[in-house]
Amino acid sequence: MKKTILALAVAAIMTACTNDIIDIANNKKAQITFAVTGDFSLSTHDFTRALEADGKSMTDLWVLDYPSGQSTPSIQIHQTSSDEDFGTPTLNLSVGQHHIYFIASRGSGANLDTNTHTLTFTKVLDTFYKEYEINVTATSNGSRTVTLDRIVTKLTTVITDAIPEGAATFNMTPRQWHYGIDYLDGSPTATATEQVITINIPSSEIGVANEPLNIFGFSGADEWTTDVALNCKKADGTILGTATLVDVPLKRNRITTYSGPLFSAEGLTTVSLSTDWLEEHTGTW
Repeated sequence: MKKTILALAVAAIMTACTNDIIDIANNKKAQITFAVTGDFSLSTHDFTRALEADGKSMTDLWVLDYPSGQSTPSIQIHQTSSDEDFGTPTLNLSVGQHHIYFIASRGSGANLDTNTHTLTFTKVLDTFYKEYEINVTATSNGSRTVTLDRIVTKLTTVITDAIPEGAATFNMTPRQWHYGIDYLDGSPTATATEQVITINIPSSEIGVANEPLNIFGFSGADEWTTDVALNCKKADGTILGTATLVDVPLKRNRITTYSGPLFSAEGLTTVSLSTDWLEEHTGTW
């Protein structure tokens, strides 16, 4: 009987040890620091860090980790430009395959929804994105560099005549505009119709000609078109000038620029190409 009890005790100990080894293996993690790069630069000054593109600093960085086969993120990080490690997040990743999503932006009014895997903004500004796939092993500790790609389009309208006295706002109304992305594939979401984008005019701009107006929106890699209505108003709502852009071509990581007068009778000048050929003429020799 004593031998039987001893044997059972030894077996129990061996089973416990085996389970501990399995648990340790299953819970093994690798600490990896990701250095975010792209069409911007990482600068450090006055003990702050910045991701800068076209002279403008990104304000936020989101990182979401999806282990293979998992429908919800196991790690969710939101860094702001005031964080000491802004742009170089460190993740403790479990052993196995991972899809990690990086989004850097300077847009405002951000809302992240992991149920719909979307990130939307009330005001879209320059934004960069990357889906990064990594196979984590027990020896994967270290650092990785992740290059993000721009996922917005920019529409610039240049008002060639001088801004008149009393002008308070420029108002641009795209027929269709995208205010968010699905971060699992980078496709544009949160489509708005006829939503006004208002740009306030500072007093220093009164009397200035060739004033550029910029708006950003999310876009796919394929070119698409939309109409855009433009006007300038006084503070009391009086309209000083209007123009309409028809079939404006837009594309991810591309600037589309229109220019022309707004306050003269001609309105904003648009430039386009007709791609339709006339009827073919044939002959012999």
